[in-house]
Amino acid sequence: MRLAPALMIGTMIAGMPAVAARKAPAPKPAAAEAAPAPVVSTPAVQPGSGTIRSIAVSGNQRLEADTVRSYIKLKPGDHYTRELLDQALKDLYASELFADVTIAGADTGDIVLRVRENPVINRIVLEGNKRIKEEKIRPEIKLAPRQIFTRSKARADVARIIELYRRQGRYAATVEPKMVLLDQNRVDIVFEIHEGAKSRVQAINIIGNHKFKASRLRAEMATKTSGITHIFSGGTSYDPDRLAYDQQKLRQFYLTNGYADFHVVSAVAELTPDKRDFIITYVVDEGKRYHFGDVHIESDIRDLKSKDLEYLLKIKKGDWYNAKTVEDTVDSLTETAGLLGYAFADVRPNFERDKDALTMSVTFRIANAPRVYVERVDINGNTVTRDKVIRRELRLAEGDAFNGFRVKRSRDRIQSLGYFQQKFEIEQKQGSAPDRVVLEANVEEKSTGQLQVSAGYSSLEKFIVSLSITQSNFMGKGQEVRASTDYSIYSKSVSVGFTEPYLFDHNIAVGGDVFRRDYNSFNYVDTNRNTTYDQVSTGFQIRAGVPLTEFWSLALRYGLTQDKVSLNQSTFYSAYLPDGTLDPTGTLRCDPLLAGRYLCDAIGNRTTSSVGYSVVFDNLNDRIHPTRGQRAIFSQDVAGLGGSVRYVRTRVEGHKYWGLWGFTLSANAEGGYIRSLEGDKGPGVDKVRLTDRFYLGGQQQPDFAGFDIRGIGPRVLRRSCLTTSTTVCEPDPDRKNAVDDALGGRYYYFGRLEMLLPLGNGAKELGIRPSIFANIGSVWGLTTPNLQSVGVGGQFREILNSDGTRLCYDSAGTLPSQSVKQNTTCPSGLTPYGTTISGFQEQYLGDTWRPRVSVGIGVNWNSPFGPFRIDIAKALVKYPGDAPKLFSFNVGTQF
Repeated sequence: MRLAPALMIGTMIAGMPAVAARKAPAPKPAAAEAAPAPVVSTPAVQPGSGTIRSIAVSGNQRLEADTVRSYIKLKPGDHYTRELLDQALKDLYASELFADVTIAGADTGDIVLRVRENPVINRIVLEGNKRIKEEKIRPEIKLAPRQIFTRSKARADVARIIELYRRQGRYAATVEPKMVLLDQNRVDIVFEIHEGAKSRVQAINIIGNHKFKASRLRAEMATKTSGITHIFSGGTSYDPDRLAYDQQKLRQFYLTNGYADFHVVSAVAELTPDKRDFIITYVVDEGKRYHFGDVHIESDIRDLKSKDLEYLLKIKKGDWYNAKTVEDTVDSLTETAGLLGYAFADVRPNFERDKDALTMSVTFRIANAPRVYVERVDINGNTVTRDKVIRRELRLAEGDAFNGFRVKRSRDRIQSLGYFQQKFEIEQKQGSAPDRVVLEANVEEKSTGQLQVSAGYSSLEKFIVSLSITQSNFMGKGQEVRASTDYSIYSKSVSVGFTEPYLFDHNIAVGGDVFRRDYNSFNYVDTNRNTTYDQVSTGFQIRAGVPLTEFWSLALRYGLTQDKVSLNQSTFYSAYLPDGTLDPTGTLRCDPLLAGRYLCDAIGNRTTSSVGYSVVFDNLNDRIHPTRGQRAIFSQDVAGLGGSVRYVRTRVEGHKYWGLWGFTLSANAEGGYIRSLEGDKGPGVDKVRLTDRFYLGGQQQPDFAGFDIRGIGPRVLRRSCLTTSTTVCEPDPDRKNAVDDALGGRYYYFGRLEMLLPLGNGAKELGIRPSIFANIGSVWGLTTPNLQSVGVGGQFREILNSDGTRLCYDSAGTLPSQSVKQNTTCPSGLTPYGTTISGFQEQYLGDTWRPRVSVGIGVNWNSPFGPFRIDIAKALVKYPGDAPKLFSFNVGTQF
């Protein structure tokens, strides 16, 4: 559209271009032609004075003449001077209704107010904003369609938009307001935004530090300098609020190291000339270092005796002064008072400083306060979750005596539900009387339903496809409904389950699962993964749980499972009897020379009917992402209540978490023992089935990073005889060429010590959680199996027909017609049909209780493509037969 330049409305924003348009829809502002500089009218006030005869108005379109005259203080008949006319002009401009005003007729007394009204805004357009979405900018803009345009509002809007970008650290951002003129005195206002690069911190200088290096002090700050070492840090951008926070961090650091007089003299942030980076300079005064002097407790509360609280003092006279220790002591005293019902106990430390002796004496004074009772409990923010689901986790009710421990316990239990956002707290507010308190739980709900379809690749399972549907807060009742199916080359499963945590509103949890799992065990020969046995499990389990105390609970369960373990008949079956002779009936059976006796003993259909219980202690602060507390479980399962399998399995687990300066340290330990209740199965055959034993690094077993899946414990290695030998079998020493079958064990233990490493806000936003860890464990305790071997020359295994008749072939390897089959020997010139088993030796290794140890680093990343886990672990202690593994990963994608 062709645009014609137009003059700027008088006294408009300095430098704002204006463009006139035809009556067609407004063109895109970016294509608007640049208008000439605005022309500001000079008030035409003629010199002189006299009496006003009349006041007329011209140029007004929307405003009535009387409305215009109401903004000035002159009236017909009044005496006027040059100063009064100037004031009238200022009053009209002050109304912000007019773009231009002149006064004529001062020589005759017939005053004429010539006005040009400010235009009406047609629309507001934002251009160039990419880092900040339009819905965040528009609430900050005061100009709006159908309002009268004023320069002051436009300038204020520009300032607000720039401030939004400065909060994001973009100090180079500029906003250029433009105006497109339309017909009927309407305009489009366009804010052209040039976001610029994010202003980062180039350097942090500290002046006045003598006791600590600048690098040590910078490590305490949330603000970091930009560079490769802080590539994942979110603190490299400049933020004035963070600057003030860093001053507090510096003061806190010095106060915890005894420097009670420390203060920041000045903190200056200078913007580089190109407006891209900041240089921050702190000037500090460290002062002298103090020791603790005398430390006392004085209590005005009758039930809190000073001598009874002295055990809470962790401060000793002569220690270096530490403000954090003082703060922790105040918290301990306040919490102790809360346990006795004094919710509003006021604990104040009084300091007595001796600058000559450099000592700081502290007296903790507990002011008198009434015992407090809970007036009511308010729950806000829950729109889906029913009130009773939250209230049943509270350990305080209306009318109860206040107890700080129970408030904290209530918070932990509600947080552990997993229905609400993190950082949930129960606020304590003054009630209607001094001895009344109102507990207010302000929850923020999050999505509790999950529909996930994922595909990925695992170094163990290869390609994996998974579908799961879970609703942990079904209909807001706190019930959990779940269904899942998984498929990979080596395993398939499907399961559905339901859990009701409060049966008929009583604290009794019930639930059940129905499942079918198809698992293929495997071993490696060189780099080829071979399936050994197939296990198909179908069954169900029902569960019930009741609390014994606040932290102790009892869980009961019953399960019924049918297992079918089978081997590939074409690979592992033959018609040979256990004594090595050929079965004349041709019946196929598992051949120990082909499969190994331990696998032959495992095949078959079995039914397991088991009943079990678990005693659980749990005081974790958060069951999803715990940072403190412990969890211990003792469980036993007894199979034999019907079914064909009989055993007693016992397991013990323990988990402990500590939060240390932003780190989370966890220690996990577990162990177990399974004892068969069946009779002796013969020499070389263990009483416990292969599929019931314990494994490490296997399905539904602890992952032992540093070792391959099922890479430790009792196993049989079948090593081929080297072809260079003609008489005595020399086993191939290369582990990659051996058939490796893990047998599991009747005993196991496993321990893991892990430290989650805190990262900056940038890494947290990316969902990166690195850790360092150490593992220790072992599996052992089997009956030594009967081992097989075949000499260097190999051993021939004849293959019969299903009716037991012999197959014969000629020297060319061609099977003859049916007429030449017979039950005795092959005719002259023909040879029995079969296969030759190459020479091998089996070795039984790894059956020892001695610990295996590994250390490593791992990274969890909730990437945009799905969960990603990588572990690099080194096996420090291993034994013959173990299979170490340095690197493992798992990655998937969700859609």
